[in-house]
Amino acid sequence: QVQLVESGGGLVQAGGSLRLSCTASGRTFSNNAMGWFRQAPGKEREFVSAISRSGGSTYYADSVKGRFTISRDNAKNAVSLQMNNLKPEDTAVYYCAAAMYATTRDRDFEYAYWGQGTQVTVSS
Repeated sequence: QVQLVESGGGLVQAGGSLRLSCTASGRTFSNNAMGWFRQAPGKEREFVSAISRSGGSTYYADSVKGRFTISRDNAKNAVSLQMNNLKPEDTAVYYCAAAMYATTRDRDFEYAYWGQGTQVTVSS
């Protein structure tokens, strides 16, 4: 059974940092791009960041560029999202996902596997 499990969410004050982690089991995703999406209450799920299978290419939504950093460790079948200078508008459930392709993707239908999500709440 393929599983993606996120961790690292929580409550933080504006300006603070959190590091989200996602560990995959059931199969290796070293040939797949990985991504992070988020969904705030009452809003549609949106793209946050993606990383290519090798980790050599990354892509960010404009809203998080310069504040978030995505990375991956293929030996551990894991991907992380370092989030700095968090803002209240970053509050959402964050989802890890594995793409159907090796290159970075920013549309959710291009992702085949999804985690359950982890809550990030940023207080003002």
